[in-house]
Amino acid sequence: MSGQSMSEAEVLLEQRDGLGLITLNRPKAINALNHSMALAITDALRAWAEDDAVRTVVVTGAGERGLCAGGDIVAIHADAKSGANTADSATGRFWRDEYILNALIGRYRKPYVVIMDGIVMGGGVGLSGHGSHRIVTERSKIGMPEVGIGFVPDVGGTYLLARTPGEIGTHVALTTARMGAGDAIAAGFADYFVASEDLPALLETLRTESADIAIAKFATDAPDSALAAGRSWIDACYGADSVEEIVARLQAHEAPEARVAATEILAKSPVALKVTLRSLRAARTAPSLEAVLNEEYRVSIASLSSHDLVEGIRAQVIDKDRNPQWSPATLEAVTGAQVDAYFAELGDRELGLATPEVA
Repeated sequence: MSGQSMSEAEVLLEQRDGLGLITLNRPKAINALNHSMALAITDALRAWAEDDAVRTVVVTGAGERGLCAGGDIVAIHADAKSGANTADSATGRFWRDEYILNALIGRYRKPYVVIMDGIVMGGGVGLSGHGSHRIVTERSKIGMPEVGIGFVPDVGGTYLLARTPGEIGTHVALTTARMGAGDAIAAGFADYFVASEDLPALLETLRTESADIAIAKFATDAPDSALAAGRSWIDACYGADSVEEIVARLQAHEAPEARVAATEILAKSPVALKVTLRSLRAARTAPSLEAVLNEEYRVSIASLSSHDLVEGIRAQVIDKDRNPQWSPATLEAVTGAQVDAYFAELGDRELGLATPEVA
């Protein structure tokens, strides 16, 4: 443990009873993911993939608040503000290795059981949403809050958002809506509902049973999904080709929730909203998770040199005045060229994940 006690390590790794156990261990930060944690998880998963003694991988978060609140955005803010805004920056290198991990999870050959209890945001979705056995509880709050800080959904999030039933994913991305357990299952971000009080017994049962059998013993019917129930207005409004038209449809719709959504969208970064919609539409036809991650990496690196990412993190996390001054300030002021710039190829700095023939 390189001199660290187990309690100090930011990721706890344990192998026993046929399980590879990964515990994110930064409870005070709601287990926010940093570069060293991503590397440690990647190394463990690669080793366990080849180890016949490991039947099932189990991922949990320490503490009571959540699995993972996302990436360590204070560190990202420091890089962006300093002008260290390239693929070679500390943040650029972190994202590269994080997205490599997301792809590894998406193709993992052994059961990958992830306990999405409590808060699961941003980078936490990258650690969980691509897994084979995704468990939510009555405490789960899942979302991609990026446009609220002038960023764009990443970690394969646009892949998941683009594959929700109808336009649920577009709504979640543009409003930063939080999904409860029922919503997450309906949207394809999770598979099973297990009451939080049953998690210790589930983890114990996984030591002696396969993932499918153990989960079947404790999974119960998920709560109803408000998002699924709102498909009529969500699909009618979010099927538009531009963010301006989406907002106009929401404002004109008779459903009160639609008008609330319009107000939420208009508080977000205009350029991030437009880039996000383009990313979602592209991800819908992408052949694989790897192809989406390659595109997301370009967008993320471009975001790192944007005004809105620095300003969004400042307003929401650093100064907490919740009053970001976006630039451009309105959707109408965002030009096509500004959006195009986010998708520029990076030459020899591309993420370059191989995209398998069969997704």
